[in-house]
Amino acid sequence: MLSLTWIKSTSGTWLPFEAVDLTNVTASGVYVIWYPGQPAKVVRLGQGDIASRLRAHRLDPAITQYRAFGTLRVTWASVPAAQRDGVERYLANQYSPLVGDAFPSAVPIPVNLVA
Repeated sequence: MLSLTWIKSTSGTWLPFEAVDLTNVTASGVYVIWYPGQPAKVVRLGQGDIASRLRAHRLDPAITQYRAFGTLRVTWASVPAAQRDGVERYLANQYSPLVGDAFPSAVPIPVNLVA
């Protein structure tokens, strides 16, 4: 299993998707956008340049419509480019996101889940 370090705030809480400051985010890897609750639900998974991908998703009504269920949260982890498809495939298998596609032809690479 690949052990990922999922990003949280300095106080240890999950980051607010629409309000987190992306100015100094330089990471590339995978990310998870979800809404908390009972049950919590993953809205979108993705990969690439984290800041640019999240900025684009903030403008996507297919994603932002889910704020009706609570404050959308986000986290990300740095993952080498060669492993991103497999990590995203594994996360999609675990979470069944509401929006978007994953890489169906990639071999899943198990990782620690967002807890």
